[in-house]
Amino acid sequence: MYENRLLKLTEGMTSLGIDVALLTDDDTIYYLTGYFDFLHMEFGRPTILAVERSGKSLLITPTIDYNTSIDLARVDRIAPWNDGRAAEWRTELPDLVGDTRTIGVEAPAISSTVSGYLDQLVDSSRIQDISPIINDMRMIKSAEELDMARHAGQVSLAMMQAGRDAIGDGVAEFEVAIATAESGTRKAAELLLQHYPDSPMSPNVHFLQIMASGEQITRTHHRASNRIMRRGEPVFLCFCGMTNFHRFKLGFDRTFWIGEIGDTRQQALYEVAVASQAAALEVLRPGVIAEDVHAAYAEVIQSAGYEYPFRCGRGTGFSFLEKPQLVGGDKTVIRPGMVLAVDGSVSTADFRAQVGDSFIVTKSGIECITRYPKAVDSAIVD
Repeated sequence: MYENRLLKLTEGMTSLGIDVALLTDDDTIYYLTGYFDFLHMEFGRPTILAVERSGKSLLITPTIDYNTSIDLARVDRIAPWNDGRAAEWRTELPDLVGDTRTIGVEAPAISSTVSGYLDQLVDSSRIQDISPIINDMRMIKSAEELDMARHAGQVSLAMMQAGRDAIGDGVAEFEVAIATAESGTRKAAELLLQHYPDSPMSPNVHFLQIMASGEQITRTHHRASNRIMRRGEPVFLCFCGMTNFHRFKLGFDRTFWIGEIGDTRQQALYEVAVASQAAALEVLRPGVIAEDVHAAYAEVIQSAGYEYPFRCGRGTGFSFLEKPQLVGGDKTVIRPGMVLAVDGSVSTADFRAQVGDSFIVTKSGIECITRYPKAVDSAIVD
């Protein structure tokens, strides 16, 4: 699998005249080599995957991660480096870039530390953005990735159910977050044992990314807090990126109420949000244009007298945001093998309603992998 991905990358490099690719994004490095267990943050210790047009691959990694890289990285050579020794991670780069070679980087994702050093080494005219090649490769998932997506959906559903069960009058938001993390981790552990018995992946899910309740529900990216929820209040749960099963991320969110809808005006807004997602899903099929899916969603919201709050959806996978985006201006043709998060939402000054799910695009349509009730009655938690 990884050998084929590297081969496809080198074919793309050849078409663009790129001699060597220098890649630092941890999701891309995992996608191409299977290596994942490093720090995943800019911490002054970059990990770099160098791929030459000939197919030779080199992983430049801190010594502290060397043993892990030996176990996981499907590359030709590993070059460990240590803090304060010689030129550290820079040692290999002058020979790799040479005097005339064209270098490919993921411009939006390259480490600022590595980018700054490259600017000292070579003229900017020798650096090309290789992102379009990698984005197109990652956009269409393999059979193995689609299985991971389905399993990630099962983890998401376990978290959503646990979150719904934990919501109640007098309950603190953070208690809901704890319940979702525990349930998701247990489901992930079960799936890893059943389907990936030799995998070194951790079952731990990310902590609850977004939760808001009551008057704070309009805070789109609010984290679970000490706030005590009360009967009649709305509650929003979002698991976008939280799943992280086998590093696969999904989009999945729901709006609930505790006991009853305290402000009855909110029900109509919720129904517009649900209808906007339904309109997008009526359009979403292989062969349609990404922006047309967004247009169907936006039409429902605007016809109801509101402005759409954000894009209708996005591609997901090993990264939180992948190609395509379901938004005006994205001309990408929808194709089988894509995994897409599709939302429906309405926002006002004092309330926001949102529902969202993830879908696999099939040859004949779409497959929902986060199937969970959206009817108003099911959104009211007794």
